[in-house]
Amino acid sequence: MAQHIAREGVGHSVARLLLRAAVGSTMVAHGVKHARSLDGTAGWFGSIGFERPTLQARASAVVEIGAGVALAAGAATPLAAASVVGVMGVAARSVHAENGFFITSEGWEYVMNLSVAAVALAGLGPGRWSLDEALGVNGLITGGRAAAVAAGLGAGAALAQLALFYRAPASA
Repeated sequence: MAQHIAREGVGHSVARLLLRAAVGSTMVAHGVKHARSLDGTAGWFGSIGFERPTLQARASAVVEIGAGVALAAGAATPLAAASVVGVMGVAARSVHAENGFFITSEGWEYVMNLSVAAVALAGLGPGRWSLDEALGVNGLITGGRAAAVAAGLGAGAALAQLALFYRAPASA
């Protein structure tokens, strides 16, 4: 992979950097929003069916900020991408699934796009301007395997969290 990165054009490097920055900063923004109002976030988690809502609020803030920073920096990229997939999977099921596709109706369009972008980034790799590249670990897991790790680990984490902590509220 390192040899491929060395030959990578500037356009590819910029594209990877932009994708990392867009998805990473979006995750950081969500995490900071949750962290700034932990009580309100916990109340909201409780209202949508999560047991232990204070734990959920804290975990959400930490995972979203941590995954966002790591993704933006290009650090542990497949694992950071898996974290994005996990958070978005939980959001898709607990908030957006019943609302259809479009985000204008609170649908799952947005969370799906963030998840797909994270998986694609894992498969593409973070590029030459990344912490993974600087540390020499960019080529440890690549391509389809990296994308599969991000998708599989993220989906598995989402399913585990939902199974352990989520109980869909009864319809009114």
